[in-house]
Amino acid sequence: MSRFAWLFCGVLAIAAMVACRTNEAPDAQIDDMKITAQVKEKIASGLGVSTMTNVSVNSTNGVVTLSGQVKTAENKSRAGEIAAAVPKVVRVINVLQVAPQP
Repeated sequence: MSRFAWLFCGVLAIAAMVACRTNEAPDAQIDDMKITAQVKEKIASGLGVSTMTNVSVNSTNGVVTLSGQVKTAENKSRAGEIAAAVPKVVRVINVLQVAPQP
C-alpha cells in the first residue's frame, strides 16, 4: 500500500472515532484523545504499568476523569496530580477507589 493510502486510512480511522462524540468540536475531540493518551502514559510511568490495568481515563473538553481501583490512597492522590500536570487538562475528577487489602 502506498504512503498516501496508509495516510488516508489513518485519517478515516481518526474521523470515525471523532465522529462518535457530538458534544465537542472536532479539534477538542482530537485534543481530548491526546490528553487521554498522555495521562495514561504518565500514570503508567509514574505509578507502574500494572496500575493502569485497573484505571480508566476519560477526557471531555479537557476535563479528565479517573476511575477504577488503585492499591493505596497515595496512588490515588498521585494519579490525580499526574493527570493535572498534563498540558491542556482543565480539571481532574478523581473517583478512583482504594482497593481493600486482604
